[in-house]
Amino acid sequence: MTTPHHPTATLTSSDGIPICYRVHGPLGGLPVVALVHSLAMDHCFWDLQATRLEGKATVVAIDARGHGQSGHGPTPYTAARMAEDLREVLDHLDVPRAIVGGASMGGCIALQFAGSHPQRTAGLALIGTTAWYGPTAPKDWEDRAAKGRTQGLASLVDFQKTRWFSDAFRAQNPQIVQACIDTFLRNRIESYVATCHMLGHFDGRALLARIQVPTRILVGEEDYAAPVPMAQAMHAGIAHSHLAVIPNARHLAPLEVPDVVAHALLQLCAEAAQ
Repeated sequence: MTTPHHPTATLTSSDGIPICYRVHGPLGGLPVVALVHSLAMDHCFWDLQATRLEGKATVVAIDARGHGQSGHGPTPYTAARMAEDLREVLDHLDVPRAIVGGASMGGCIALQFAGSHPQRTAGLALIGTTAWYGPTAPKDWEDRAAKGRTQGLASLVDFQKTRWFSDAFRAQNPQIVQACIDTFLRNRIESYVATCHMLGHFDGRALLARIQVPTRILVGEEDYAAPVPMAQAMHAGIAHSHLAVIPNARHLAPLEVPDVVAHALLQLCAEAAQ
């Protein structure tokens, strides 16, 4: 999941934290798709989309703070601060408007961005994500954080693998699964814990009515981490949204069904240009 011909760059955020990002393609002349990865992944999560969008859109993929090559910074983390990190990268690149998207955690950040910066959002892609994890979310996420803190991230790998990908995909694509495991295990435990707390307390339901741009909501039929009803709730709350349930897929749809996700992103580019 690497594209070495597109080097990474780093911007120092307004609160002093280095934010790593990668630009796939030229800036100027093509629509820009700005993407945020899922929990404990990094910008390489989007390489399969960047390859499929080459020549049709420019992909800007960031490492959310506390992830990848970005700095860790003070805690607690918030989706609002991570959305500001993305805005500041787009400011630095002189990108006035972009299709903004994310998967899982990244979808929470993309939703926050679209709600906070409607004038900067040309379209929205919400993939395997939710506006709210439910009333038990603070405890659920604290339990996961506590296990990572006390037993190490390796103790979560078996649980994560079965949620990330369908059984068939794991059997047929061991190299993609292993790349995700390797990325997951590189995370700093303090940042992982802080991000779990952020997700447990995230509630973007009030943002849904603000979204007035073309929106694609994608969810795997077998997504146990952000199940279909969570996607349906976002679809009900966002006026201009289209919901697609992807057969046989689980949580990390951009890796499991990259063609489906790339097609949805290109549809958003076309709609935003109208």
